[in-house]
Amino acid sequence: MPAPTHTPAAPAAPPTPQRPGRIKAELPWWALALPTAAFVVLLSLVLDPADAHAVSGRVPLLDVLVQLRQALPF
Repeated sequence: MPAPTHTPAAPAAPPTPQRPGRIKAELPWWALALPTAAFVVLLSLVLDPADAHAVSGRVPLLDVLVQLRQALPF
């Protein structure tokens, strides 16, 4: 049974004239605001010296490697 074809409801808008060699890109406001806000929040978490604590002698990289070894099936 053939599938029905759909025709567009309205014809496509004619292309707008542009300068040759230029690409027109329009982004919504949040496309720049959200990554900027996330960067500022993460940077403030990293740079806050009040939350800095002394290391208890354990190596964090070693903990990660132990977790990886336990997760892998060999």
